[in-house]
Amino acid sequence: MLLARRLLFACLIACVAAIPARAQEFPSRDIRFLCGFSPGGTCDLLSRMLADELTRQFGQRVIVENRTGASGMLAVDQVAKSPPDGHTVVLATMAMHAILPVMPGITMPFHIDRDLTPIANVANVYNILVASPNAPFSNIPELIAYGRANPGTLTYASAGNGTSQHLSGEFLARLARIEMLHVSYRGGAPAIVDIAAGRTHMMLGNMPEFLGQIRAGALRPIAFGAPRPSPLFPDLPLISATLPDFTVSNWFGIAGAPNLPPAVVARWHTALQAVTASPDFQRRMTENGLEIIYGPQAEFLETIRRDRARWGEVIREAGIRAN
Repeated sequence: MLLARRLLFACLIACVAAIPARAQEFPSRDIRFLCGFSPGGTCDLLSRMLADELTRQFGQRVIVENRTGASGMLAVDQVAKSPPDGHTVVLATMAMHAILPVMPGITMPFHIDRDLTPIANVANVYNILVASPNAPFSNIPELIAYGRANPGTLTYASAGNGTSQHLSGEFLARLARIEMLHVSYRGGAPAIVDIAAGRTHMMLGNMPEFLGQIRAGALRPIAFGAPRPSPLFPDLPLISATLPDFTVSNWFGIAGAPNLPPAVVARWHTALQAVTASPDFQRRMTENGLEIIYGPQAEFLETIRRDRARWGEVIREAGIRAN
């Protein structure tokens, strides 16, 4: 009888040990929140807004780390190699999941679908078209007319070859049936400087990155790439009013290490639900030109699939290749 009890006790201990301890304990320490881009951009802004709120929800510090380089891939690589315990995540971007995997010339040190766990989509930001104050157009019809009258002389900037700004410009040119010259910069900041100085005509990109220059009068907002007006610029025309198929946004989500336990994913969802329901967080998002698009994991996976197909088509038709 004593031997049987000891065997039963040992069996119970083994069963308890088999339950993933990491899932039970999450979060048990500080959480590393990696951002693949430099301070000052949309990724950094959103990472810090989320970290503030998530710290309150988890009762553990959520610490933003800017691990820059290789279009965000260095940050992703860190998460892909981290333990599957939920304590290291990355702010996933559309470029990471939907553009880089289908971009010719890109070699990724990981398989993004196998080596990351997409947890949830969180935020969305629509493209805004900004131009130099002395650009020879002030709206989309004028831009198209100028482009057709001056083929190849209309210039648009991006933060680098193969970036979302580059693809958005190619998409606009294709829909408008005009020829535009892509000017690739080493980041968004120098591109904005040259547009403000009149050395490049325009740029499509995330609204938060242009707000300061727009409000200072250094950049002129031309049109908004959303299906509805911007709360910040309600009178700004929609690009789709002239080019009905043009609606372009960048989304941001949370992704963790591969094979995250379902209990850890569920705990992240509980926290993110509370964050996105917070009136203060909602206000800060609106003030910065961002919108909340939180949804279940399945929606995030479908968004990745849809946008990868969409941008893959643009890349193939334009013959774009990474440098």
